[in-house]
Amino acid sequence: MASVLTGLGGNTLNVALPSVVRHFHAGPLAANWMLLAFMLASTVLIVVFGRFADMFGRRAMYLSGLGAYTLASLLLGFAPTAWTVVGLRVLQAAGGAMLLANSAAIVTDAFPRERLGRAMGVYTASFSIAQLAGPTLGGYLTDAFGWRWVFWYNVPFGVLCLVWGAVALRPVEAASRERGVDLPGNLLVLAGLGGLLFGLSQVNERGWGSPVVLGGIAVFAVLLPVFLAVERRSARPVVDIALFRDGPFALGLLATFLNATARMGAVVLLALFFQSVQGDDPVTAGLKVLPMSAVAVLASTGAGFLENRVGARTMTVLATALTTLGLLELLAVLGRGVPYAPVAAGLMLLGAGSGTFLPSNATALLSGLPSHRLGVVNAMRLMVQNTGIVVSTALAFSIIAGPVPTALRAHVFAGDLSRVPGQGVQQLVVGYRYALACMAALSALAVLACLGTRRAERSR
Repeated sequence: MASVLTGLGGNTLNVALPSVVRHFHAGPLAANWMLLAFMLASTVLIVVFGRFADMFGRRAMYLSGLGAYTLASLLLGFAPTAWTVVGLRVLQAAGGAMLLANSAAIVTDAFPRERLGRAMGVYTASFSIAQLAGPTLGGYLTDAFGWRWVFWYNVPFGVLCLVWGAVALRPVEAASRERGVDLPGNLLVLAGLGGLLFGLSQVNERGWGSPVVLGGIAVFAVLLPVFLAVERRSARPVVDIALFRDGPFALGLLATFLNATARMGAVVLLALFFQSVQGDDPVTAGLKVLPMSAVAVLASTGAGFLENRVGARTMTVLATALTTLGLLELLAVLGRGVPYAPVAAGLMLLGAGSGTFLPSNATALLSGLPSHRLGVVNAMRLMVQNTGIVVSTALAFSIIAGPVPTALRAHVFAGDLSRVPGQGVQQLVVGYRYALACMAALSALAVLACLGTRRAERSR
């Protein structure tokens, strides 16, 4: 329930944002940060809270996260200014990061190995459910009750989850011997990763040559070697560099990044395709993308049963192969007049691949780890995954817009290019093909990474 709640929190505001902006008479900068603050804060804080959970106990950190998320949701409905909304979204994201850093680790700790795959499948299906319901729920609440209820609906469910969690979650002994905070490491994570994500988030608006974009990437590039040097010398590193000497772990994280970069770009692009190329309204476009999320829910819940027979790492290979096949299918059929059926087939392949990969990869990375390492490893997995999503969005949008004349690019992202006379739509289709080819190549690399992980595991 808490995973569905936080998953909804990440995307219900997307639909309600125009109402919030109108209410506060907010400018473009504040409007952008209402969405950006949540994504940036949840990504850069997640590895910090994963480390804290291993030190101080997952149950306490999880319940604290629920409390912070619920309190922020309540206060957001009373926010007096647009920038107060931005600040409270950071608090909401921090609570969500405490939950995400701990949830998969709690599941891994709670279930025996023979049932872990099925449990992880149900857990990861919650995010697909949130993706399915988020836009619809956000639109309904805004129309029926006003924008404040996009935040307030979280409160009764958050309180219920908090009470239920306090009763049901068994205490897990904190790793007392691991106590101690790596303050320099934490600050470097916040500054370096925050700079990278902020820079990439500005690509669509400013372009790759913008000083803001290049500056964010430069901050990351400069601080990364500093971070590695600090972590090697730290007695209690926020990220244990020694973990990367383990072949299956390092390749598993690489597969996580490549898979997220490949599939999320396609997800974002397809919703825009139906509007900018085929002229659909936003509601119709949203409905046309739904089969992917629906199949992902089914694949997530079913993946665990197959894991018991073929193994989690074999399932990641099959999942990334399905994603690659879906991207290649879309690359082959996508065009201005393409019927919906072949596009839906490609979307369902993507959904099957995504729904299978997420629980299988989580099980493969977390299974067999000592309890005091589960929090930080799960947080690293999610941090890498979220970074891949941001990279994917920046890369995909910049590629599709490349062949389109500069004067028409605003119409691409407004979704009304199909109503503009000229060759803009055909040029956009060319951009889509370039982008899908790039995503398919990244997904093929993810297949190779998963094969390498499987081989490294067997050679131990």
